[in-house]
Amino acid sequence: MALGPAAITELKPVIAYVGLGANLGDPRRQLQEALAKLAGAEEVEVLKVSTFYLTPPLGPPGQPWYVNAVAQVRTRLEPEELLRVLHRVEQDLGRVRGERWGPRVIDLDLLLYDGLVMAGPELVLPHPEMHRRAFVLVPLAEIAADAWHPVLEKTAGELLAELDATAREAVQPARG
Repeated sequence: MALGPAAITELKPVIAYVGLGANLGDPRRQLQEALAKLAGAEEVEVLKVSTFYLTPPLGPPGQPWYVNAVAQVRTRLEPEELLRVLHRVEQDLGRVRGERWGPRVIDLDLLLYDGLVMAGPELVLPHPEMHRRAFVLVPLAEIAADAWHPVLEKTAGELLAELDATAREAVQPARG
């Protein structure tokens, strides 16, 4: 459903969670810039940000490790509109979409949105892979262990506890 700006401000604010990652250039700086742009977006308020974590890459071999984090945001935007904001931030920071799971200057994923379950051509909520990814669950559980996965009917903390210990231990705070 597309809503105009007047209707957006009338919507009740909701809580959403955004995953952030980068492994090209200066990943920490890029995550910080993405968070600043997200915080500066209309109808988006960044409430909490996890520690930045150094994580092994998925996908093609030989790529640098990632820096990952999760942000809790409050927004009046509909999920598709929030996704457009995330894509605009990626574009502003120089993201060029290429190889799946390949290296990237910035990656922003909408993980959870107010308990909503949806499957559309542009957006699936909750994020379909989040429950399998330590690089998502470690930072999410840090800032919101009780964040609810409405399909699996478990909290972020419960999902994290179910992951293989080796996967959890590979996600370490980024130093420096």
